[in-house]
Formats: sequence, structure tokens, C-alpha cells
Amino acid sequence: MSAKQQHNNILLAIIGFIAVVAIVALIGFFTLDRTTDEIQGEVEVSEYRVSSKVPGRILELRVQEGDFVHVGDTLAILDAPEVEAKKTQAQSAEDAASAMSEMAQRGARKQQVQAAYQLWQQAKAAADVTKKSYERVQRLFDEGVLTAQKRDEVFAQYKASEAQEKAAKSQYDMAVEGARAEEKAAAAAQVKRARGAVAEVNSYIHETVQVATVEGEVSDVYPKEGELVGTGSPIMSIAMMNDMWGTFNVREDQLNGMTVGTVFTAFSPAFKKELKMKVYYVKDQGSYAVWKATKANGQYDLKTFEVKARPVEKFEGLRPGMSLIIRDVKSE
Repeated sequence: MSAKQQHNNILLAIIGFIAVVAIVALIGFFTLDRTTDEIQGEVEVSEYRVSSKVPGRILELRVQEGDFVHVGDTLAILDAPEVEAKKTQAQSAEDAASAMSEMAQRGARKQQVQAAYQLWQQAKAAADVTKKSYERVQRLFDEGVLTAQKRDEVFAQYKASEAQEKAAKSQYDMAVEGARAEEKAAAAAQVKRARGAVAEVNSYIHETVQVATVEGEVSDVYPKEGELVGTGSPIMSIAMMNDMWGTFNVREDQLNGMTVGTVFTAFSPAFKKELKMKVYYVKDQGSYAVWKATKANGQYDLKTFEVKARPVEKFEGLRPGMSLIIRDVKSE
């Protein structure tokens, strides 16, 4: 092989190497710098916790985890003997207040009215006698038969009997009229107060039977039968299966104009099927969230957004905790 041929072979090799490097660079430019990412999310569901306003012991659990309950179904029954005791006290207080109010409304008994009348008549008769005595003594005094001191003593007796008559008359009028309007109003208010206490205790007794207020699936049951639960302590959690959505954490360079109302396609690995989802919530996760510098020199950062979306159509079998994948997401 001549020197010229060797030179040509070396030149061809160098050209081929340069061509391979150029091709790899182009592939890297169009693939590595413009990668296709997948965004993974998770199915979530609304839950509400069942709890009681009163402390008690779990007497019976009517449902277990996995059961589907409807509105009005009995979930649990509590035993609260203290509440029953308070009901007896409140009922007794209401009975006593009602009796006092009835007595105030009716006024004094007939026997009391009659006795007051007799005392008034007795005082009236005594007043008449002392008045006549005073008139006789006054005439004798005018004639100069009696002294002024004797006349003054009889006059004092007359005024005393007259005051006693007025007092007896007042007692009789009070017995006839009965209690004052203010006393009647106070007695009626006491009755209302006692009835309110009874109603309050009845509401607590109602809390000893826990019923479902929405339909859903029992996801967790916390206490066992026979255990004590405090005021407000959760008894069980119910998942509202008709209120389900997917939550995704998306960098802002992957949002691609995704806003509230946007419809996109997600993939369910559990069913190997795609489903349409509609965005209803987009919110940045704040400076504490994961971020990524877009340039090596840190010219600016990318925030992560929380995106929530609901299925456009009902997807049978979808359950909380299942994964959802958004594919074909371009990141620069």
C-alpha cells in the first residue's frame, strides 16, 4: 500500500469519526435536551369521620371495614349511663318548675282566700267597735267628763284597729288576685329553662346512636366493642366514593398551559386503561416545595404545582390510592 492510499484511509477514518460524533450530538440535542417525562399521581377520595358528642363505651358496632352504608344506617351504639342519670335530673327539675308555675297561675287555694276574708271581717268588726267607742269618749270629753289623756288612748286604739282592718283587706285582695305578673313570668321562664335542659340531654342521648349522614364505604374503624371513647373521638371513617379525584405534582415547565377546566388523558396502570380527567384545582406548593433549576448557573427556578382533576365520566373500580399516569409531557 502506497503512502497516498494510507493517507486517504486515515482521512476517511477521521471524516467517519467526525460524522459519528455529529450524529450522536444531533440525537442528544433532539432527545436528551427535549425529554418526554411521565407525571405520576394518586387517586384520592373525600372522607368524613364519625364521632360522638358524649363520652361512652362502644356497646355495639353495626358495620365493619369495607361495608357500604347509606344515609340513615346505624353505624354504632354507645352506652352512656351518665347521660341517662342527667336526663332523670333534668326531668325532675322540669316537673318541679311546672308545678311552681301552675301554682303561680292558679293563685291561692279557696281555703286560703276564705281564711283571709274571715280575718278581714274580724278586723273590720273590731275597727267599727273602736270607732264607736272613740265617738262616745269624744262626746264625754267635750262635756268635760273625761280627761284628754283618756280620749287620746281610745283614739290610738281606734287608729290601730283601723290599720289592722286595712292590712287584713290587703291580704284578702292578694289572695284573690294570686301571684304578681312578674312572679308568673318568672315561673314560666323557669319552666322553659328546665325544658331546655331536658332537650339538651335528649340530644346527647341521640348521640349514643351513630347513624350515617352520607353514603359511602367504611374505610377505617378505630375502637373495638367494649372500649371507651371520649368526646369528639373518631369512631370510624367513611370514604365518599362518589367524590373521587386525582392529585398530581407538576413542575411549571410541564404544565403546558394546564389550567382549571383543562381536559387531559391519564393512564390507569391498575386497569391498563386511559380515562379523561378535568382539572378543577391548580395551586403552587410554595417555596418549601421541591424545585429545579432550569440552568446550571441558576438563572431562575421552577416551582411545583398541585393539580387536582376529576374523571369526566364514571370509571368503575377506581379506588383511593391507585396510581394515575400523565404521559407525553414535554419538558424543555
